[in-house]
Amino acid sequence: MSLSIGIVGLPNVGKSTLFNALTKKSVPAENFPFCTIDPSVGIVAVPDERLDKLEAFSNSKKKVPAAVEFVDIAGLVKGAAEGEGLGNQFLSHIRETDAIAQVVRIFDNPNILHVEGEVDPLRDIETINLELVLADMQTTEKRLESLGRDAKAGKKEAIAEQEAAEKLLAALERGEAARTVPLTPEEKIAARGLHLITMKPILYVLNREAGGHNIDEMKDEDRWRRLMEFFERTHAKYVLVDAGVESELRELQADDKEQFRHEYGVFDDGVNDLIRAGYDLLGLITFFTTGEDETRGWTIVRGSTAPEAGAAIHTDFRDTFIRAEVIEYDKLLTAGSYAEARKRGLVRTEGKGYAVQDGDVIEFKV
Repeated sequence: MSLSIGIVGLPNVGKSTLFNALTKKSVPAENFPFCTIDPSVGIVAVPDERLDKLEAFSNSKKKVPAAVEFVDIAGLVKGAAEGEGLGNQFLSHIRETDAIAQVVRIFDNPNILHVEGEVDPLRDIETINLELVLADMQTTEKRLESLGRDAKAGKKEAIAEQEAAEKLLAALERGEAARTVPLTPEEKIAARGLHLITMKPILYVLNREAGGHNIDEMKDEDRWRRLMEFFERTHAKYVLVDAGVESELRELQADDKEQFRHEYGVFDDGVNDLIRAGYDLLGLITFFTTGEDETRGWTIVRGSTAPEAGAAIHTDFRDTFIRAEVIEYDKLLTAGSYAEARKRGLVRTEGKGYAVQDGDVIEFKV
């Protein structure tokens, strides 16, 4: 399954530094044949201690984690929707991703210039979000022009898309993201063809800097309060990362990393938080297969049925699906072996309608 998160941001906010830190958590591309080899794409392992425990349980020769793609997208400047800077390149690349991770600088450093002269996180967010809204407005207006003739001719699909597009355009003209517009299931289907950027889910990545203000100190600042009010008002998700520290940590051994974190006062692995949050943002979960040869985490969309989950391994597992033997990973570990788990009645047989749960360990029968 190929689902990707585009990393966006203004110049000098730490976007590329963050991407470099992420790519040091990357996994071999040959394990994920859906991925393209591109220097701006990082195939990043999803941190998951369950995989390590299952590997030890099965004494597996190989371990393959679930993964998610992060795409480093060209920096955005004000006027991107009108083609300023690398605006057209930026917008075309972000349309190809499934979600957005917007890097927001929250640190002051006179040695790192800010394009606006001073750091104001909320202003920067509003700058980028406005450019995305303006780009979507152009897309929607052009599509409405082309839909007019077919809608007048009474074509149902064109009428449905026109109604959805008009509703979305009204919101965009108010400066609101397309994702905030309540749409019926039919309108959502009709709106897919628009490929609107602001329809994508978004995660804000607050980039701090070691040695600068800590978060407790920042909470007393007006710009921090305004930022938090924005997140609360828009129900936005965010994570805190020190991209500089995480980028430097990538070259260190485990013991050295702990000492480095202690020296800089950065104890949370912000990059791991980002990966997990991005995975969740895309609506993804992990199921496992485990045995002597390999323990692997498989990425599927939340709500996938057993045959759909099987297709992540091979399409034959979907097309010739008979049943699946399922057990929660923690119950398997507690039992100590598959034989004991079966003896206790913990291994269930599930059919085509079963919705796979995060953490399921599955053996497919075809």
